[in-house]
Amino acid sequence: MNRITETVKHLLIINVIMFVATLVIGEARMFDLFALHYPENGIFKPWQIVTHMFMHGGFTHILFNMFALWMFGTAVEQRLGSKKFLILYFAAGLGAVLFQLGFYYFEYSQIVPELQASGVSTEALMDIFRTGKWNFPTTALQVEQINDAFQVYNATMVGASGCIMGVLVAFGILNPNAELMLIFLPIPIKAKYFIPLLVGYDIVSGFLGSPSVFGMNIAHWAHVGGAVVGLIVMQFLKKNTFNKYRID
Repeated sequence: MNRITETVKHLLIINVIMFVATLVIGEARMFDLFALHYPENGIFKPWQIVTHMFMHGGFTHILFNMFALWMFGTAVEQRLGSKKFLILYFAAGLGAVLFQLGFYYFEYSQIVPELQASGVSTEALMDIFRTGKWNFPTTALQVEQINDAFQVYNATMVGASGCIMGVLVAFGILNPNAELMLIFLPIPIKAKYFIPLLVGYDIVSGFLGSPSVFGMNIAHWAHVGGAVVGLIVMQFLKKNTFNKYRID
């Protein structure tokens, strides 16, 4: 078993500290400050673009992410070195933000004009988004649209999953024939097949929607964004500075 690398160790420590702080201070207060919110929401702050990567929505969430960071991040950092590993990690996290917020914006920008055209004022919508209540007659379609827009406006994004998807893609590029297994499907599959299948699942789920897993709602487009940016970063590094042992 490979010894844990320094950067991965520090990332694990920061994530655990933030998780413990959430337990001590309270999820509501910590999420308001450090989770990523939709930019039109008043509690959105620019620093949340980074801080949400160190926040998690429960023990299962952080357990899975930190296990993956330890397992794949150590192997990738050993090959890339700490500086390029950090570039990969945070670039993938930013890619996750762009994809997920882009999806939210597309959905929001389609729904809100339709509601306004149907007679719902901007002021009424903002009041609904803040309170979740309204006191005027609505059609079944309007109710569905209001609920969808409400979910986007009040969406909360937390977790290192986007970063880790980028790391996972890097692992697959560096170790294409390494055999990986799903917990629920203990059949070894080579990384060069396993990872594209995993990303494909997120793409399909992103379009179709999917139920929560272990009580957690999955930001599928964040996973896709992290994977895509991870691929771009690795192709850049491979093209410019790759050698057999290390990217320095």
